[in-house]
Amino acid sequence: MKGSLIIVAFFVLGIVCGLMRWVPQPDGNVSFVTLCALLFCVGVTVGNNTELLKSFKKLDPRLMLLPLMTVTGTLAATAIASIGLPGRSLTDCLAVGSGFGYYSLSSILITQYRGPDLGTVALLANIIREVFTLLGAPLMVRFFGPLAPISAGGATTMDTTLPIITRTSGQDFVILSLFHGFLVDFSVPFLVTYFCN
Repeated sequence: MKGSLIIVAFFVLGIVCGLMRWVPQPDGNVSFVTLCALLFCVGVTVGNNTELLKSFKKLDPRLMLLPLMTVTGTLAATAIASIGLPGRSLTDCLAVGSGFGYYSLSSILITQYRGPDLGTVALLANIIREVFTLLGAPLMVRFFGPLAPISAGGATTMDTTLPIITRTSGQDFVILSLFHGFLVDFSVPFLVTYFCN
């Protein structure tokens, strides 16, 4: 929760700095280069953790379908939501939904392809998804079972929402949560780019 609040605070600080013209307007390439550096660091982290990759092999094959179900369910829900959103096309909504909570990547890609308005919507939608998972995980487990907060967390289940998932769903779901987050995370740049194009 603290990490999400820090991220929201920096977002608000960025808005204030932009409105007050305290910071010069950055070139679009700065965001892309920063994003590439972030993805490189994530790749190095995953590559150095060989135990993580080995533990994925021990998962129940049926549970390995959870990332696919999360992606399918999210895209279906955003397609339905697009019906009630005048002024936004189906592909706009699917691009935003394809962020799966990975706001740092999806909002930058959407901003590059579709402009800052939709990029801001993507950022807020993904932050709301993360905060919803952090706050609602105990209720999700009670009413829908231990897989619900993992699916709701989307791409964040291998980092920011992992502690609350571990606490509410149990230690038995840590590896599944990491596996889920890894695969959903990996799908974001491909799906967002596809729907933006």
